[in-house]
Parts: sequence; C-alpha cells; structure tokens
Amino acid sequence: MKQQQQQWMSLLGLANRARKVISGEELVVKDIRQQKAKLVLLSQDASANTMKKVSDKCKYYEIPFILVEDRYILGKAIGKEARVVVAISDAGFAAKLKTLLD
Repeated sequence: MKQQQQQWMSLLGLANRARKVISGEELVVKDIRQQKAKLVLLSQDASANTMKKVSDKCKYYEIPFILVEDRYILGKAIGKEARVVVAISDAGFAAKLKTLLD
C-alpha cells in the first residue's frame, strides 16, 4: 500500500471516529441536499446509476467529490465492510483529505 493511500485512509478513519463521516447512498444524498457534506468520496466501482446520481447531486450543490479506487478500500478506511460512497461533514477533514487525494 502506498504511503499516500495509507495517509488518507487513516485520516478518513479519524474523521469517522470523530463522527464526521456519513456512509450509504441515501444518507449521503440527503446530506448533499442539506449542504452538510463538505466532500464526497465515491468508489470507481459504484454502479453507473449511483455514480450518476451522486455526481449530479454534487455538481448541482457545488460539493466536491473525489473518486477512490474501490469500495473495499473505502470500507476498510472507516472500519466497515465495502462502502460505495461516503461524505465528510467537517470542513477541516474535507480540506485535508482533498489535498491528500489530489
């Protein structure tokens, strides 16, 4: 595992323990609508439908989203099973994750 991947995964885990991470498509979309989400992480192996729904919502509400390798990495980072999409609701965590993932 690359150093950079390790860094963003542990930061995401920290954000999760701080209760600043929401996972699951419906909850993430709800957070985007309420503009609580500051950054959305979407796995590249999400279904076309989910990919379109989440990315369109992000674009409409001007919330940045980043594609990550796969659902297992995303799930592992927050200590759960596979996760297709997660939202970060804290501006500080979101900004730092964005720099690590760019």
